[in-house]
Amino acid sequence: MERTMTVVEDLEIQKNPETAGMSTAADTFGGADPKPLGFGLNWHPDRHQLYDELHTRPFPVIKTPVRVSHFACLYDVDGKRKAYQHLLTLCARYGVNTPAESVNCYYQNFGSFDVRWEAHTEFCTYTIIRSIEPGTPFEQTALSTLPADWVAEVPGEVVAAIHVEMLDQPNEIPSLNELHDYFEGHRLIGCVVDQNQARLWTAFRPHGDGFGRVLVYNRSLNSCQSGRLLRRLLELETYRSMALLGLPKARSMNKDLTDLELALAEVTQEISDIQGVEDEKRLLGKLSKISAQIEWMISAHSYRFSATNAYYELVMARLKELREEEVSGLLTMTEFLSRRMTPAFRTCQATSDRMDTISRRVDRASELLRTRIDMVIEQQNQYLLKSMDRRSKLQLYMQQTVEGLSVAAISYYLLALFDLMLGASHLIRIDLDHKLIIGVSAPLVLLTVWFSQKRLKKKINAVNQKMKQKQRVTEQQRLE
Repeated sequence: MERTMTVVEDLEIQKNPETAGMSTAADTFGGADPKPLGFGLNWHPDRHQLYDELHTRPFPVIKTPVRVSHFACLYDVDGKRKAYQHLLTLCARYGVNTPAESVNCYYQNFGSFDVRWEAHTEFCTYTIIRSIEPGTPFEQTALSTLPADWVAEVPGEVVAAIHVEMLDQPNEIPSLNELHDYFEGHRLIGCVVDQNQARLWTAFRPHGDGFGRVLVYNRSLNSCQSGRLLRRLLELETYRSMALLGLPKARSMNKDLTDLELALAEVTQEISDIQGVEDEKRLLGKLSKISAQIEWMISAHSYRFSATNAYYELVMARLKELREEEVSGLLTMTEFLSRRMTPAFRTCQATSDRMDTISRRVDRASELLRTRIDMVIEQQNQYLLKSMDRRSKLQLYMQQTVEGLSVAAISYYLLALFDLMLGASHLIRIDLDHKLIIGVSAPLVLLTVWFSQKRLKKKINAVNQKMKQKQRVTEQQRLE
């Protein structure tokens, strides 16, 4: 079997891509002296990383017949570090190169078998590839070549597991009865792939050891094509399982979502029958409780449903890449998974949409209740303004009532003051008739005081009118 390239070797090749092209660049410039690395250009600091991303997780190069075991483990926040540390113990046992802690994939030959380890966002995968001699499929497994104690201590929870036998196509294809025996009697799904260059069968069921099985007969695939086919099959199994993780959650949430919908409908109905402040407080409390519950559900499960959507698209993409054709009247993998997975995916999608819809309805109901409360507050403000207006009018009436008295009083005191001034006229030997002068002056003083009050009152009313007009404009702008 051809040795799989390790991550260390892969990174070494991609470490300085410009170095490989310097001689060519020099020839291009007429044999002149080579330019310094990068030709003096200001390279983006992430440029190497962007190139490396294109070459991460390459497909294995294999030569059939081979036996493959593959499983994916979910891990928690610290799971990747634990998986990496556990992988180091396997490398130490066999004395092989160890991966750097920062890498997300590691491919290494361990002598009689190859190990491929890949870390993803929420899970990591282990793939063991071993060359075999032609024989009965699934007599043994590639996983059995690893130390049993090491396998038992692999961290995380296994979410997907599969054995793949890739054999050269025999002269005579086994009968369906023989194939059923290879899969412990389970109903088969089969197809030809890659333009009839290979045949495969599976059951999409766990067998006695908990692993699924795929049997592939290679008709004319070369080493690279075989590796690509193997990778698609392994990714199909992994992403299929990851996509379905959201289904149990979606089913368990149905009752809670139904209860929230009924409670929200009840609150919305009661909003139209509010009788007072107590009803408003009670309904606002109910809405706050419903809002808190639905927002918690969205925050707790939106990631899972988004991941389901992404994994489902990957599954459909891998199925399309297989280019399946029907064989022996069996369902193809695309037909089987489309019939089984699509309803599950739509259930998750519908649950996610349902949560978003409830959240929007809660917002609308809250807005409706706030609008009603604002209207009540506005009515109260209008009542207060009218009450203040009535009090000001009452004060005005009272002022008008005593207005004549105030004119008489002011005039009386002015005339008394004037009489006092006239009384001092004898000091300068002027003989005046006080009573005549006071009598003649009285009408003039009364008219002067009355006109002065009217003028002052007119100015005050003008100021009040301006203030009221400004208040009305401000209130109208607020309502708009």
